[in-house]
Amino acid sequence: MIYMHGLKLPLGARFDAPELYGLAPGKTFDFKINTPDNHTLGAWFILSDDYYQSLPFPPPPFAAELHLSQALRSRPTMIFLHGNTATRATPGRVQYYSAFTSRLQTNVLAIDYRGFGDSPGSPSERGLATDARAVFDWLIMNGATPKDILIVGHSLGTAVASSLAVSLSEERIRFRGLVLMSPFTSMHALVDTYSIFGIFPVMVPLTMIPHAADLYKTFLLHKFDTLSIISRVKVPVMIVHAEDDFDISHTHSDSLFDALLDPFLPLVDSLPREPESWTKEQWKTYQAQMAIKREARQSLLTRTDIPHFGVMDTFSASGETIVLLKTLTGAHNEVGVLEGTHDVMRKLFSLT
Repeated sequence: MIYMHGLKLPLGARFDAPELYGLAPGKTFDFKINTPDNHTLGAWFILSDDYYQSLPFPPPPFAAELHLSQALRSRPTMIFLHGNTATRATPGRVQYYSAFTSRLQTNVLAIDYRGFGDSPGSPSERGLATDARAVFDWLIMNGATPKDILIVGHSLGTAVASSLAVSLSEERIRFRGLVLMSPFTSMHALVDTYSIFGIFPVMVPLTMIPHAADLYKTFLLHKFDTLSIISRVKVPVMIVHAEDDFDISHTHSDSLFDALLDPFLPLVDSLPREPESWTKEQWKTYQAQMAIKREARQSLLTRTDIPHFGVMDTFSASGETIVLLKTLTGAHNEVGVLEGTHDVMRKLFSLT
Protein backbone atom coordinates (compact mmCIF):
# COMPACT_ATOMS: atom_id res chain seq x y z
CA MET A 1 0.00 0.00 0.00
CA ILE A 2 1.44 3.38 -1.01
CA TYR A 3 -0.18 6.17 0.98
CA MET A 4 -0.32 9.55 -0.74
CA HIS A 5 -0.36 11.50 2.53
CA GLY A 6 2.70 13.47 1.45
CA LEU A 7 0.58 15.19 -1.20
CA LYS A 8 -0.73 17.89 1.13
CA LEU A 9 -3.06 19.79 -1.15
CA PRO A 10 -3.97 22.60 -1.04
CA LEU A 11 -0.36 23.65 -0.46
CA GLY A 12 0.07 25.60 2.76
CA ALA A 13 -3.54 24.99 3.71
CA ARG A 14 -5.02 27.21 6.44
CA PHE A 15 -7.16 24.61 8.18
CA ASP A 16 -8.09 27.19 10.81
CA ALA A 17 -9.77 29.28 8.10
CA PRO A 18 -12.14 26.94 6.23
CA GLU A 19 -13.89 29.97 4.74
CA LEU A 20 -10.88 30.29 2.42
CA TYR A 21 -11.96 27.04 0.76
CA GLY A 22 -15.59 27.93 0.16
CA LEU A 23 -17.37 27.12 3.43
CA ALA A 24 -19.69 29.75 4.90
CA PRO A 25 -18.43 32.16 7.59
CA GLY A 26 -18.59 30.58 11.04
CA LYS A 27 -20.12 27.35 9.72
CA THR A 28 -17.09 25.16 10.49
CA PHE A 29 -15.30 24.32 13.73
CA ASP A 30 -11.61 23.50 13.20
CA PHE A 31 -10.28 21.41 16.08
CA LYS A 32 -8.23 18.36 17.09
CA ILE A 33 -9.30 14.85 18.11
CA ASN A 34 -7.00 12.79 20.32
CA THR A 35 -6.72 9.06 19.65
CA PRO A 36 -6.17 6.34 22.28
CA ASP A 37 -2.62 5.79 20.97
CA ASN A 38 -1.70 9.46 21.42
CA HIS A 39 -2.09 10.77 17.90
CA THR A 40 -3.78 14.08 17.13
CA LEU A 41 -6.17 14.37 14.18
CA GLY A 42 -7.08 17.57 12.41
CA ALA A 43 -10.86 17.80 12.02
CA TRP A 44 -13.67 20.01 10.76
CA PHE A 45 -17.18 19.95 12.19
CA ILE A 46 -19.53 21.61 9.69
CA LEU A 47 -23.05 22.64 10.67
CA SER A 48 -26.04 21.46 8.65
CA ASP A 49 -27.46 24.22 6.47
CA ASP A 50 -30.81 24.38 8.21
CA TYR A 51 -29.15 24.87 11.60
CA TYR A 52 -26.61 27.34 10.22
CA GLN A 53 -29.28 29.43 8.52
CA SER A 54 -31.18 29.71 11.79
CA LEU A 55 -28.28 31.82 13.13
CA PRO A 56 -27.93 35.58 12.59
CA PHE A 57 -25.68 36.48 9.67
CA PRO A 58 -22.81 36.93 9.82
CA PRO A 59 -22.42 34.67 12.83
CA PRO A 60 -19.47 35.03 15.19
CA PRO A 61 -16.26 33.33 13.99
CA PHE A 62 -16.68 30.49 16.49
CA ALA A 63 -20.39 29.86 15.87
CA ALA A 64 -19.94 26.19 14.97
CA GLU A 65 -18.06 25.52 18.21
CA LEU A 66 -20.57 27.45 20.29
CA HIS A 67 -23.52 25.58 18.76
CA LEU A 68 -21.89 22.14 18.59
CA SER A 69 -23.98 20.41 21.26
CA GLN A 70 -27.27 21.79 20.02
CA ALA A 71 -26.42 20.95 16.40
CA LEU A 72 -25.64 17.35 17.36
CA ARG A 73 -29.02 17.05 19.07
CA SER A 74 -30.87 18.74 16.22
CA ARG A 75 -29.65 16.89 13.13
CA PRO A 76 -27.90 13.62 12.15
CA THR A 77 -24.13 13.84 11.73
CA MET A 78 -22.10 12.27 8.96
CA ILE A 79 -18.56 11.02 9.58
CA PHE A 80 -16.75 11.52 6.27
CA LEU A 81 -13.62 9.41 5.71
CA HIS A 82 -11.72 10.53 2.64
CA GLY A 83 -9.53 8.82 0.07
CA ASN A 84 -5.80 8.29 -0.30
CA THR A 85 -4.56 11.71 -1.38
CA ALA A 86 -4.47 15.30 -0.19
CA THR A 87 -6.41 16.75 2.75
CA ARG A 88 -9.87 17.62 4.03
CA ALA A 89 -9.55 21.09 2.47
CA THR A 90 -9.33 20.06 -1.20
CA PRO A 91 -12.01 21.64 -3.41
CA GLY A 92 -13.60 18.32 -4.32
CA ARG A 93 -14.07 17.36 -0.68
CA VAL A 94 -15.42 20.76 0.26
CA GLN A 95 -17.95 20.23 -2.52
CA TYR A 96 -19.00 17.01 -0.76
CA TYR A 97 -19.44 18.78 2.59
CA SER A 98 -21.51 21.54 1.01
CA ALA A 99 -23.73 19.03 -0.78
CA PHE A 100 -24.29 16.90 2.33
CA THR A 101 -25.01 19.83 4.66
CA SER A 102 -27.41 21.46 2.18
CA ARG A 103 -29.19 18.65 0.35
CA LEU A 104 -29.20 16.12 3.20
CA GLN A 105 -29.28 18.63 6.06
CA THR A 106 -26.69 16.70 8.06
CA ASN A 107 -23.77 17.97 10.06
CA VAL A 108 -20.46 16.71 8.69
CA LEU A 109 -17.38 15.69 10.67
CA ALA A 110 -14.40 15.39 8.32
CA ILE A 111 -10.94 14.37 9.45
CA ASP A 112 -7.44 13.94 8.15
CA TYR A 113 -6.04 10.56 9.17
CA ARG A 114 -2.67 10.39 10.93
CA GLY A 115 -0.01 11.55 8.49
CA PHE A 116 -2.53 13.42 6.30
CA GLY A 117 -3.15 17.16 6.34
CA ASP A 118 -2.29 18.68 9.71
CA SER A 119 -2.38 15.32 11.52
CA PRO A 120 1.14 14.19 12.54
CA GLY A 121 2.30 10.60 12.26
CA SER A 122 2.44 7.86 9.65
CA PRO A 123 -0.61 6.02 8.28
CA SER A 124 -1.22 2.30 8.65
CA GLU A 125 -4.27 0.05 8.37
CA ARG A 126 -4.56 -0.33 12.14
CA GLY A 127 -3.82 3.35 12.69
CA LEU A 128 -6.58 4.51 10.34
CA ALA A 129 -9.05 2.17 12.05
CA THR A 130 -8.07 3.68 15.41
CA ASP A 131 -8.54 7.17 13.99
CA ALA A 132 -12.05 6.39 12.74
CA ARG A 133 -13.12 4.94 16.09
CA ALA A 134 -11.72 8.00 17.89
CA VAL A 135 -13.93 10.19 15.68
CA PHE A 136 -17.05 8.15 16.49
CA ASP A 137 -16.25 8.20 20.21
CA TRP A 138 -15.67 11.98 20.10
CA LEU A 139 -19.16 12.49 18.71
CA ILE A 140 -20.70 10.32 21.43
CA MET A 141 -18.77 12.14 24.15
CA ASN A 142 -20.06 15.46 22.82
CA GLY A 143 -23.72 14.48 22.87
CA ALA A 144 -24.47 12.64 19.62
CA THR A 145 -26.43 9.39 19.78
CA PRO A 146 -25.30 6.39 17.67
CA LYS A 147 -28.60 6.30 15.77
CA ASP A 148 -27.85 9.81 14.50
CA ILE A 149 -24.39 8.98 13.14
CA LEU A 150 -24.01 8.00 9.47
CA ILE A 151 -20.60 6.63 8.45
CA VAL A 152 -19.51 7.54 4.91
CA GLY A 153 -16.29 6.52 3.20
CA HIS A 154 -14.90 7.37 -0.22
CA SER A 155 -12.28 5.25 -2.02
CA LEU A 156 -9.64 4.32 0.61
CA GLY A 157 -12.09 5.67 3.18
CA THR A 158 -14.55 2.88 2.34
CA ALA A 159 -12.16 0.31 3.85
CA VAL A 160 -11.75 2.47 6.96
CA ALA A 161 -15.51 3.03 7.20
CA SER A 162 -16.25 -0.69 6.80
CA SER A 163 -13.79 -1.60 9.53
CA LEU A 164 -15.45 0.90 11.89
CA ALA A 165 -18.93 -0.33 10.95
CA VAL A 166 -18.00 -3.96 11.64
CA SER A 167 -16.44 -3.06 14.98
CA LEU A 168 -19.56 -1.16 16.08
CA SER A 169 -21.88 -3.91 14.81
CA GLU A 170 -19.98 -6.54 16.78
CA GLU A 171 -20.36 -4.37 19.90
CA ARG A 172 -24.09 -4.17 19.10
CA ILE A 173 -23.94 -0.40 18.75
CA ARG A 174 -26.79 0.60 16.48
CA PHE A 175 -25.69 3.54 14.30
CA ARG A 176 -27.64 5.04 11.42
CA GLY A 177 -25.93 3.33 8.51
CA LEU A 178 -22.93 2.90 6.23
CA VAL A 179 -22.27 4.45 2.81
CA LEU A 180 -19.44 3.23 0.57
CA MET A 181 -18.59 5.51 -2.36
CA SER A 182 -16.32 4.09 -5.08
CA PRO A 183 -15.15 1.19 -2.88
CA PHE A 184 -12.71 -1.65 -3.52
CA THR A 185 -12.92 -5.21 -2.24
CA SER A 186 -9.33 -5.55 -0.98
CA MET A 187 -5.90 -4.10 -1.66
CA HIS A 188 -4.86 -7.37 -3.36
CA ALA A 189 -7.81 -7.19 -5.75
CA LEU A 190 -7.34 -3.46 -6.30
CA VAL A 191 -3.78 -3.74 -7.57
CA ASP A 192 -5.02 -6.28 -10.13
CA THR A 193 -7.50 -3.80 -11.57
CA TYR A 194 -6.14 -0.33 -10.72
CA SER A 195 -5.14 2.02 -13.53
CA ILE A 196 -3.14 5.22 -13.06
CA PHE A 197 -5.28 8.11 -14.31
CA GLY A 198 -7.63 5.42 -15.57
CA ILE A 199 -5.25 4.66 -18.45
CA PHE A 200 -2.17 2.76 -17.30
CA PRO A 201 -2.87 -0.63 -15.62
CA VAL A 202 -0.47 -1.00 -12.69
CA MET A 203 -0.03 -4.77 -12.88
CA VAL A 204 0.30 -5.32 -16.64
CA PRO A 205 4.11 -5.01 -16.75
CA LEU A 206 4.44 -7.52 -13.88
CA THR A 207 2.20 -10.07 -15.58
CA MET A 208 4.87 -10.42 -18.27
CA ILE A 209 7.27 -11.87 -15.67
CA PRO A 210 6.31 -15.31 -14.27
CA HIS A 211 5.15 -15.09 -10.63
CA ALA A 212 6.18 -11.42 -10.36
CA ALA A 213 2.65 -10.23 -9.64
CA ASP A 214 2.20 -12.76 -6.82
CA LEU A 215 5.58 -11.80 -5.36
CA TYR A 216 4.63 -8.12 -5.45
CA LYS A 217 1.44 -8.82 -3.49
CA THR A 218 3.39 -10.43 -0.67
CA PHE A 219 4.76 -6.97 0.11
CA LEU A 220 1.27 -5.52 0.63
CA LEU A 221 1.35 -5.26 4.41
CA HIS A 222 -1.95 -3.41 4.62
CA LYS A 223 -4.70 -5.62 3.22
CA PHE A 224 -7.83 -3.48 3.66
CA ASP A 225 -9.87 -6.62 2.95
CA THR A 226 -13.40 -5.23 3.05
CA LEU A 227 -14.82 -8.20 1.14
CA SER A 228 -14.02 -10.59 3.98
CA ILE A 229 -15.77 -8.50 6.67
CA ILE A 230 -18.60 -6.61 5.01
CA SER A 231 -21.26 -9.24 5.76
CA ARG A 232 -20.77 -8.58 9.48
CA VAL A 233 -22.23 -5.07 9.22
CA LYS A 234 -25.66 -5.02 10.88
CA VAL A 235 -27.15 -1.70 9.72
CA PRO A 236 -28.51 -0.40 6.40
CA VAL A 237 -25.76 -0.21 3.78
CA MET A 238 -25.56 1.80 0.57
CA ILE A 239 -22.89 1.15 -2.04
CA VAL A 240 -22.57 3.67 -4.86
CA HIS A 241 -20.21 3.43 -7.82
CA ALA A 242 -20.05 5.16 -11.18
CA GLU A 243 -19.79 3.02 -14.27
CA ASP A 244 -17.32 5.54 -15.70
CA ASP A 245 -14.96 5.17 -12.74
CA PHE A 246 -11.66 4.34 -14.42
CA ASP A 247 -9.64 4.38 -11.19
CA ILE A 248 -11.50 1.59 -9.37
CA SER A 249 -13.74 -0.64 -11.45
CA HIS A 250 -17.42 -0.74 -10.47
CA THR A 251 -17.12 -4.53 -10.43
CA HIS A 252 -15.62 -4.17 -6.93
CA SER A 253 -19.01 -2.85 -5.77
CA ASP A 254 -20.76 -5.79 -7.41
CA SER A 255 -18.60 -8.17 -5.36
CA LEU A 256 -19.28 -6.32 -2.10
CA PHE A 257 -23.01 -6.30 -2.77
CA ASP A 258 -22.93 -10.04 -3.52
CA ALA A 259 -21.07 -10.63 -0.24
CA LEU A 260 -23.87 -8.86 1.64
CA LEU A 261 -26.53 -10.80 -0.24
CA ASP A 262 -24.89 -14.22 -0.16
CA PRO A 263 -25.71 -15.16 3.48
CA PHE A 264 -29.40 -15.05 2.57
CA LEU A 265 -29.08 -17.39 -0.43
CA PRO A 266 -29.04 -21.21 -0.61
CA LEU A 267 -25.65 -22.86 -0.23
CA VAL A 268 -23.83 -24.17 -3.29
CA ASP A 269 -21.08 -26.81 -3.28
CA SER A 270 -17.64 -25.27 -3.80
CA LEU A 271 -15.92 -25.98 -7.08
CA PRO A 272 -12.94 -28.31 -6.67
CA ARG A 273 -9.44 -27.19 -7.58
CA GLU A 274 -9.52 -29.74 -10.35
CA PRO A 275 -13.02 -29.53 -11.90
CA GLU A 276 -12.23 -32.36 -14.30
CA SER A 277 -12.26 -34.71 -11.30
CA TRP A 278 -16.03 -34.23 -10.85
CA THR A 279 -18.46 -36.82 -12.12
CA LYS A 280 -21.36 -35.95 -14.40
CA GLU A 281 -23.68 -36.40 -11.43
CA GLN A 282 -21.70 -33.91 -9.35
CA TRP A 283 -21.82 -31.35 -12.16
CA LYS A 284 -25.54 -31.90 -12.54
CA THR A 285 -26.05 -31.30 -8.81
CA TYR A 286 -23.89 -28.18 -8.91
CA GLN A 287 -25.79 -26.72 -11.88
CA ALA A 288 -29.11 -27.40 -10.14
CA GLN A 289 -27.87 -25.66 -6.98
CA MET A 290 -26.73 -22.65 -8.99
CA ALA A 291 -30.11 -22.41 -10.70
CA ILE A 292 -31.88 -22.44 -7.31
CA LYS A 293 -29.48 -19.79 -6.02
CA ARG A 294 -30.09 -17.54 -9.04
CA GLU A 295 -33.84 -17.82 -8.59
CA ALA A 296 -33.54 -17.01 -4.87
CA ARG A 297 -31.37 -14.00 -5.68
CA GLN A 298 -33.89 -12.67 -8.15
CA SER A 299 -36.71 -13.11 -5.65
CA LEU A 300 -34.84 -11.04 -3.03
CA LEU A 301 -33.77 -8.21 -5.33
CA THR A 302 -35.74 -5.24 -6.54
CA ARG A 303 -34.17 -3.49 -9.52
CA THR A 304 -35.05 0.10 -10.35
CA ASP A 305 -33.91 1.68 -13.61
CA ILE A 306 -33.55 5.45 -13.22
CA PRO A 307 -33.53 7.06 -16.69
CA HIS A 308 -30.35 8.95 -17.56
CA PHE A 309 -28.96 8.33 -14.08
CA GLY A 310 -28.32 4.66 -13.36
CA VAL A 311 -29.62 1.42 -11.86
CA MET A 312 -30.48 0.67 -8.23
CA ASP A 313 -30.63 -2.83 -6.76
CA THR A 314 -32.25 -3.21 -3.34
CA PHE A 315 -32.85 -6.08 -0.97
CA SER A 316 -34.08 -6.32 2.60
CA ALA A 317 -33.25 -9.14 5.00
CA SER A 318 -33.09 -9.53 8.77
CA GLY A 319 -34.62 -6.10 9.08
CA GLU A 320 -31.85 -4.32 7.14
CA THR A 321 -31.96 -2.74 3.69
CA ILE A 322 -28.98 -2.94 1.35
CA VAL A 323 -28.71 -0.78 -1.78
CA LEU A 324 -26.31 -0.92 -4.72
CA LEU A 325 -26.51 2.22 -6.85
CA LYS A 326 -24.63 2.15 -10.16
CA THR A 327 -24.57 5.60 -11.77
CA LEU A 328 -23.86 6.36 -15.41
CA THR A 329 -21.61 9.30 -14.55
CA GLY A 330 -19.63 10.60 -11.61
CA ALA A 331 -16.29 8.97 -12.35
CA HIS A 332 -14.23 8.24 -9.23
CA ASN A 333 -14.42 11.51 -7.34
CA GLU A 334 -17.80 13.04 -8.16
CA VAL A 335 -20.25 10.20 -7.55
CA GLY A 336 -20.90 11.58 -4.06
CA VAL A 337 -21.96 15.00 -5.30
CA LEU A 338 -24.59 13.73 -7.72
CA GLU A 339 -28.02 14.88 -6.58
CA GLY A 340 -29.52 11.48 -7.38
CA THR A 341 -27.03 9.88 -4.98
CA HIS A 342 -28.22 12.25 -2.24
CA ASP A 343 -31.84 11.38 -2.93
CA VAL A 344 -31.17 7.67 -2.47
CA MET A 345 -29.26 8.40 0.74
CA ARG A 346 -32.10 10.59 2.01
CA LYS A 347 -34.68 7.86 1.49
CA LEU A 348 -32.59 4.94 2.78
CA PHE A 349 -31.37 6.67 5.94
CA SER A 350 -34.46 8.83 6.64
CA LEU A 351 -32.56 12.10 6.45
CA THR A 352 -35.54 14.38 5.88
